[in-house]
Amino acid sequence: MEHFDVVIRNGTVATASDIMQCDVGIKDGKVAMLGRGLPPGKKEIDAAGKLVLPGGVDAHCHLDQPMEEGLKMADDFRSGTISAACGGTTTVIPFAAQAKGQSLRAAVEDYHRRAEGKAVIDYAFHMIVSDPSEKVLKEELPQLVREGYTSFKIYMTYDDLKLNDRQILELLALARREGAMVMVHAENADCIGWLTEQLEEAGLTAPKYHATSRPMLVEREATHRAIALSELVDVPILIVHVSGKEAIEQIRWAHGHGLRIYAETCPQYLVLTADHLDDGYHGAKCVCSPPPRDKANQQYVWDGLASGLFTVFSSDHAPFRYEDPQGKKPGGKEVPFRYIPNGTPGLETRMPILFSEGVGKGRIDLNRFVALTATDPAKMYGLYPRKGTIAIGSDADIAIWDPHKEVIIRNQMLHHDVDYTPYEGMRITGWPETTLSRGEVVWDGGLACGDVGRGQFLQCGLPDPARPKKIIPA
Repeated sequence: MEHFDVVIRNGTVATASDIMQCDVGIKDGKVAMLGRGLPPGKKEIDAAGKLVLPGGVDAHCHLDQPMEEGLKMADDFRSGTISAACGGTTTVIPFAAQAKGQSLRAAVEDYHRRAEGKAVIDYAFHMIVSDPSEKVLKEELPQLVREGYTSFKIYMTYDDLKLNDRQILELLALARREGAMVMVHAENADCIGWLTEQLEEAGLTAPKYHATSRPMLVEREATHRAIALSELVDVPILIVHVSGKEAIEQIRWAHGHGLRIYAETCPQYLVLTADHLDDGYHGAKCVCSPPPRDKANQQYVWDGLASGLFTVFSSDHAPFRYEDPQGKKPGGKEVPFRYIPNGTPGLETRMPILFSEGVGKGRIDLNRFVALTATDPAKMYGLYPRKGTIAIGSDADIAIWDPHKEVIIRNQMLHHDVDYTPYEGMRITGWPETTLSRGEVVWDGGLACGDVGRGQFLQCGLPDPARPKKIIPA
């Protein structure tokens, strides 16, 4: 008699805390048993010589996000989630973005329409709050947090998104009351604006000057300010896509003073540098904010990943085609760096890059890899233990990795809907050969085989990391 729907046998199972030789029994989409010599399953997968890891949680990616007129993201929930699954990721958390003057609830409802019937893997939503009106602060945002949208992002830069310090304080106070996690894009908008104008007046508008317009100090200052605002309200925050040494030093200071400041970084800050923007207009492919820094700076990021300064490793997938009048060439033209859409694609390559460059080269161990890519993001956003681990009762979201498989990244092998990858030609050792979402194979190493629309929306719980230091009695 078959006891399980699926049994994964003979693999090395790793979580954020343990490594063990055991089989995994899956029943009704959940992990039902861990042990040796499990009874048979309807489907048997031999993972001898392979790593059996929790499916990744990419907690910072942009899919089919509404853009200003004339621009369009290349990936929707179909292509984006297929690409994620082929890279070992089984949960994505993109953004329901509020436009100024728009109802926040209307933004969430619109995003549900965009996702409906398209996702291959499970997904939750962060919110982006760009217009914290009285109705948003008193009605919409508290209600949405209670309905399972328990994290939101705020910006300190970009004219159509940035908030002033008073608005940020209001939102931090709300997050403290409601138990939500606040993500902060920390760059000083006025410094960037001034530097951009100086560069344009000097005729320096090529993509490489994007990096010049956003030096590390504008990230350092905004990170320092975000930490101070967080300290004033006594509420944890997460600084997203931290690029380098100077912001890292601010976060390390905060940790030394007992503040609950979390940090995220991304593959582009480990393997790209500002030199990648210095390739004529092709440099537009690597225009993102904050920009990649220099080679020496990469070591500071690696040190932060190894030491625990960083809690989350995300792709910040922001997909714009290069040869597209709605992408990196707005209107079909090569434009000054100010007008190049920000972002690089990376959903499918996020985990292989960290595995190869991190675990494979001894910079981080396997447990730390699992923590950064799956377990800690799930905890940070209220999805653990349903997601992010291999444990009895957890969803059977599992990626089986061949740790020795050698791959040269080519855009033609990837499954996103972007016409380039910034990691073209990079040599990788270690790649997921099978991905299961709730016990169903959605990637078999050669074919993306999950049914479009099978992905489920996830309501998030209140994340434990969002609790303030001082608990005020009710």
